[in-house]
Amino acid sequence: MYLGLDLGTSSLKAVVTDAQGGLVATESVNLQTHSPQPLWVEQDPEAWWQATVAVVRQLSAKIDLHDIRAIGLAGHMHGAVLLDAKGQVIRPCILWNDGRSAAECEQLEASLADFRQRSGNVAMPGFTAPKLLWVKNHEPDAFARTKTVLLPKDYLRYRLTGRYVSEMSDAAGTLWLNPGKRDWDDALLAATGLGREHMPSLIEGSRVSGPLSDDAAAALGLNAVPVAGGAGDNAAGALGVGVTRPGQGFISLGTSGVYFVVSEAHKSAPEHTVHAFCHCLPGRWHQMSVMLSAASSLEWWARLQQVDVATLLAEVENASKTSTEVIFLPYLTGERTPHNDPLARAQFFGMTSRTARADMTLALLEGVAFSIADGEAALLAAGTPLDDISLIGGGARSPRWRQIIADVLQRPLHFREGGEVGPGLGAARLAQLCITGDSPEQIDSVCPPPAIVETHLPDAGKAEYYRQRLELYRKLYQHTAPLNALFTQED
Repeated sequence: MYLGLDLGTSSLKAVVTDAQGGLVATESVNLQTHSPQPLWVEQDPEAWWQATVAVVRQLSAKIDLHDIRAIGLAGHMHGAVLLDAKGQVIRPCILWNDGRSAAECEQLEASLADFRQRSGNVAMPGFTAPKLLWVKNHEPDAFARTKTVLLPKDYLRYRLTGRYVSEMSDAAGTLWLNPGKRDWDDALLAATGLGREHMPSLIEGSRVSGPLSDDAAAALGLNAVPVAGGAGDNAAGALGVGVTRPGQGFISLGTSGVYFVVSEAHKSAPEHTVHAFCHCLPGRWHQMSVMLSAASSLEWWARLQQVDVATLLAEVENASKTSTEVIFLPYLTGERTPHNDPLARAQFFGMTSRTARADMTLALLEGVAFSIADGEAALLAAGTPLDDISLIGGGARSPRWRQIIADVLQRPLHFREGGEVGPGLGAARLAQLCITGDSPEQIDSVCPPPAIVETHLPDAGKAEYYRQRLELYRKLYQHTAPLNALFTQED
């Protein structure tokens, strides 16, 4: 059996598969984020390790842990874990959806004329490099103590193996990697005041990063099995639904919303705010658009209404809502593609005395779909081929939401078995590949697309309705964006 650990923003998930790729068991432990100031989002890395111990103990009630042959890792990207010379955490991890470093993004791009050519991406506050520059500018003592910088899942690897190792798909999201060369870039590192000595070593996600240490094996009740390089959450999610070949892609409705498409080479398109990263498989890359609040928007709305998500979705179904006057902008934590605007604010617009909660919920589902449409437009402008698109993530469990997205995009979308498991399944598959080898034949064998549960065909009769709604959605952002900085100043 193979264990995949997926370090998400809101929970740590464990997925166990058998040698045939079948799902054996899953468990999860919730995690908390902290926002001590406006635009700040942080987590305590120690909580990740405690969650790992807890989730493996939960698994022990279902399976014999000694049957685990290897471990794969997936995790939310771009986070900054700072370690001192003794390997101790210096400050809380600054997460991917933290927006404090907009000024540092400008500073980075101004420092190198070819910054975007080297990194393949536009500098955004979510990425790791501007976070470190922010620490250098605002917390110089912490920066001076920093000996090693790790990404979140790679900090888990350090706790599992005692080794500082990363892999290509996650490292590509730091802005310190040259994705075309699949190596750290000295000039990009120097622009942040760092060097290779601050970076973990690099391997491919399907290779062995090291064995489980004796201490970690004892804490978890596992044998000293190998730990695979793993992947950033999106690349791992791609493996989970068999997205390994150029033109294949998926839309993920997780905490964030991601539109991910495999490419045969590194194809940067920073002018379209499209991310161009390495895939977690050797010799493969991908392009990606990202919205920061997808399923988390629905969870926020449910929490505000003091009901669960299922209740809100049932209200929409029971009301037989097919349209609403309300428009929702899902910018709860700013936005990346296409706006690159950490100050963007969420809002409901168009409410009247007739508006019911079901109208607002439907508007939220549509608003996330419109943001995905913005991402698709950016990908198409970048010349990305979109041939075979699946839906994954917790939000994809809603058939109504899946159909709305298909109707907005006017594109067939496949919902596959295990799509809600997401990156954890991809991590387990990488664990298997680090044992079996990662030849193209093995990749095809270990990472097939799961069976299609349902294909959502677009309703052509709704194309014009959603075209007009999308146009209004875009105008609403354009007209209100100048006000967002005023709100931030008042926080």
